[in-house]
Amino acid sequence: MSEILILYYSRHGSTLALARQIARGVESVADMQARLRTVPPVAPVTAKAAPPVPEEGAPYASHEDLTQCAGLILGSPTRFGNMAAPLRYFLDGTSALWLSGALAGKPAAVFTSTQSMHGGQESTLLSMMLPLLHHGMLLVGLPYTEPGINTTMGGGSPYGASHVAHASGAGKLGEAERSLAQALGKRVAEIAARLRVGA
Repeated sequence: MSEILILYYSRHGSTLALARQIARGVESVADMQARLRTVPPVAPVTAKAAPPVPEEGAPYASHEDLTQCAGLILGSPTRFGNMAAPLRYFLDGTSALWLSGALAGKPAAVFTSTQSMHGGQESTLLSMMLPLLHHGMLLVGLPYTEPGINTTMGGGSPYGASHVAHASGAGKLGEAERSLAQALGKRVAEIAARLRVGA
């Protein structure tokens, strides 16, 4: 059984809702399993250290999760057209993996959530792709052969899955958003399976 790592940061539940749908898509592929992981919040001033294990939700990610995965799907809410600081902080600490080439050749994809249609979802998706390219990962998007890309009135783009909260509410994915998130997970898992057979 190979694992696809779904690594995300979620503040109000929308990015987590996408992560869960992506996991369903991953696990629709034979011999593929989703591993959900999150990252701790960061702040300019820390009053006390965060616990090593979150009180609820997915465990915090480790570098070992990255080295062991067959593929990576990265998610963050939009912050001024960019990924949120906690995810960026985690990625900034992966230089040892970059030096060793631990992620090179693995498939990767991205997803995001935003409050409004013009909240910067596509630029956020593109910003998350940059560190993945530097790691030598193979980027996977959503082609226009996916029906939801052409019909969505909320989130979803060729760059990756997304959710627009004002369309259906925070954490309440629209039908097209759910199907596109599942399609993204399935695509990454299928490509990881093909790469494993070809290795």
